[in-house]
Amino acid sequence: MNDRYISVTSLTRYIKYKIDQDIHLQEVYLKGEISNFKAHSRGHFYFTLKDETSRINAIMFSSAASKLPFLPKDGMKVLITGKVSVYETTGAYQIYVNEMLEDGIGNLYIAFEQLKKKLEKEGLFRKDHKKELPKIPEKIGIITAPTGAAIRDIISTISRRWPYVKTYLYPALVQGEDAKEDIVRQIQRADRAGLDVLIVGRGGGSIEDLWSFNEECVARAIYEAETPIISAVGHEVDFTIADFVADVRAPTPTGAAEIAVPQKEDVKNYLVQLKIRNQKVINHLFSIRNQQLIEITNKYIFKNPLMIYQPKEQNFTYLLDRLKSSSLNLLQTKEKKWTMLQSSVIFKDPFKILDKKRNTYLQTLAKLEPLSPILTLQRGYSIVKKKGKTVQYRKEVKKNDQLEVVLQDGSIDVIVNS
Repeated sequence: MNDRYISVTSLTRYIKYKIDQDIHLQEVYLKGEISNFKAHSRGHFYFTLKDETSRINAIMFSSAASKLPFLPKDGMKVLITGKVSVYETTGAYQIYVNEMLEDGIGNLYIAFEQLKKKLEKEGLFRKDHKKELPKIPEKIGIITAPTGAAIRDIISTISRRWPYVKTYLYPALVQGEDAKEDIVRQIQRADRAGLDVLIVGRGGGSIEDLWSFNEECVARAIYEAETPIISAVGHEVDFTIADFVADVRAPTPTGAAEIAVPQKEDVKNYLVQLKIRNQKVINHLFSIRNQQLIEITNKYIFKNPLMIYQPKEQNFTYLLDRLKSSSLNLLQTKEKKWTMLQSSVIFKDPFKILDKKRNTYLQTLAKLEPLSPILTLQRGYSIVKKKGKTVQYRKEVKKNDQLEVVLQDGSIDVIVNS
């Protein structure tokens, strides 16, 4: 009788076996909302995926969870890929998740935030890299779709505000798979054209429509351009990566045109104000210089210009007289010295002076000769030296000292015995 009954474990294993063998459950694609989300300390994610009427338990092991570019949370709508199986301990079926994406716009927003953080870390948003726009440009390039409201708004606004500038259209795709390459190509082309300003943008749309301006290649092309760039994408509430990289962000294409060129009435008023200010400055300077001229011409020296010449002439005459007198005195002094030299003995009898010097030399030599050590040696005396120094006293010599005895015809080395 009991043989007809099986254990709960056996039933659960059988159900698990059936589900694991179903090829339709090996790779399942589900969409739903996350609830009861828990992140385990080991890196696994546990949550429930639900829709309006049903729910299923889900687990995402750390090997797959570590690759997610975002952190799941309750209420997030997601798209998941996984395998359905049975957890034998509880007997509940669940899905083992391999991949997860945010559903719809949420996934694009994550990609937007990731790229924004990456480029900001690299310095592409730095203010010190942003270039100033010229106050009055002469040539403006426009990169946008050749048809549509954006190009019409930009051209009409520029023509109304400042019709003296030349505009150049660089038509580009602004939506779709090929749009990013086309925008990059036109930015690089326009940057080589010697423009003063470049407007890059399009009209409004959904985040998917504007996504070309969130591409990394477009951001880098804007950053590397030498021409100042105004980003004009969408409406005022729309922000793209291009807005952060560009030198100036305009809220709309019309706003970009208003930023790029001045208002002609404002320039005219400014020129009128400059003219008035310049005239005031000129009049003020003229008044100051005229007053200075009057003061100079009223000075005594200009009324009697000889007063400049006469003191200089007098001083010159005084210096010339001093020069003549000094030269004459110097000449007379030199002549007296010459006369004295000519009358001196050395000029009249130079041999007399020479004999006198010779006699003095012979007398000095005769006085020094008795003191010569050579004469002492010739009289039979000798000189004793120790280590090159002359020995004068017996106490300077000790036994075994080596001495040098200098004689008239040479020297002898001796050793002291006692």
